[in-house]
Parts: sequence; C-alpha cells; structure tokens
Amino acid sequence: MSESEPTRQAVLDLVIEKGPVTAAVMAKILGLTTAAVRRHITSLEDDGMIAVYEGQASTKPRKRGRPARHYVATGKGHTGLSDGYSDLARKAMGYIAQIAGDEAVDSFAAARSRVIERRYAPLVRDAGPDPRARALALADALTADGYAATIRDVGDGGFVIQLCQGHCPVRDVAGEFPQLCEAETAAFARLLDVHVQRLATLADGDHVCTTSVPVALPTPRRRHSHQER
Repeated sequence: MSESEPTRQAVLDLVIEKGPVTAAVMAKILGLTTAAVRRHITSLEDDGMIAVYEGQASTKPRKRGRPARHYVATGKGHTGLSDGYSDLARKAMGYIAQIAGDEAVDSFAAARSRVIERRYAPLVRDAGPDPRARALALADALTADGYAATIRDVGDGGFVIQLCQGHCPVRDVAGEFPQLCEAETAAFARLLDVHVQRLATLADGDHVCTTSVPVALPTPRRRHSHQER
C-alpha cells in the first residue's frame, strides 16, 4: 500500500458519508490542503469511484463566482466497501422466492425489520423522548455498523430532518427485493416513534438512502378575525 492510499480511502469514505460534498469541506475535515484533496478526487474520478453531483447540493444561497463541485460515490465506489457477500445473498433471496414465493420474502423482510429494531432500540431509548436526539442516536449506531449515516437539517424551520445513509451492505440485494428497504423504513418508524418517509435509496440508484423524519410540528399561523383588525 502506498503512503497516499490511506488518504485516498479517507477521501472516498467522506464522499460516501457526506456526499454531495466539496473538496474544500473534505480538506477542512481531514486537515489537508484543498489541492491535496483534489489530487485524490481526480484519482477516484478516473477510477470511476466518485462523480460530480449533477443535482442541487444545497438549499443555501449561492455565492458569487464559479460554483464549487460537489461529489458523490458511484456504484463502484460503494461496492468496494466489503460487499463480498452481496452476490451470495442475492442468490439466496432469489432461491427463497423461487421455492417459497413472495410471501416467504415478505416474511424474511419482516423478520429483518424486527432484528433491526431489537439491535438499535436500547441506544435510541437511552437518547430520551426527543425525536431529533433519537434520530442522532440511530445515525450514530448505524454508522458504527458501517452505514455511514448522518443527520441533515431541511430548510429553516427545524420541523423535519433527514437521516442519510451513505452506504448500505444490502444495496445490491435490495435492488431486486425492495421489501428489505421497506422493512428497514418500518423499523426506523418504530424506533423513532414517528411517521418517517423514505425519499431515496441506494438500491434505486440514488447516491444516498434518505429518510425524512419529522421532529416538530409547525405552529399554525393565527387567523385574525374582522373584529380583531
């Protein structure tokens, strides 16, 4: 392994975890110069591990000048993260569906949902009743298990946050069996005790799995009657 390999991997890990992300942001996190990070970005781009994000990367107003490039991981970049059992798992799920039918796949997905809930319930419960704190605890627990999860604020109201997973160990399998994504979403809803909504998934080709989590109810604007005017 060359001396630059650990840094290159660190850049890839950051793109997976925080993408869409700029070279400047990664340089600040890693304590490197932006030029040094860009060298690794170029290498990762050339190898097809990351790509420039074509969507809108931020809701913040753009500054004047040339907009900074934001990067996300490609399917190849995700596959490099210990997906050695994906092919076996996909074949096993296919065998279950062929032998026992879709009901067996649904049953397996439901069982996995319960496993996810049992695994993370103690950590989420210890975070207290606040939905935001519970979501942060869940994101930390998911990251510890290799999901590269983060919490992102949406808009300025603070009513909704997004739980983003930059990596999914069952991405390839879930592409053929979406019941796995649905089961995970159901587990998150029970863990956070709110109605969550899955907005995007790696299995569908998005750059990150995104789950919308309500953390507060907006205060309705009071309507003034004619008498109050």
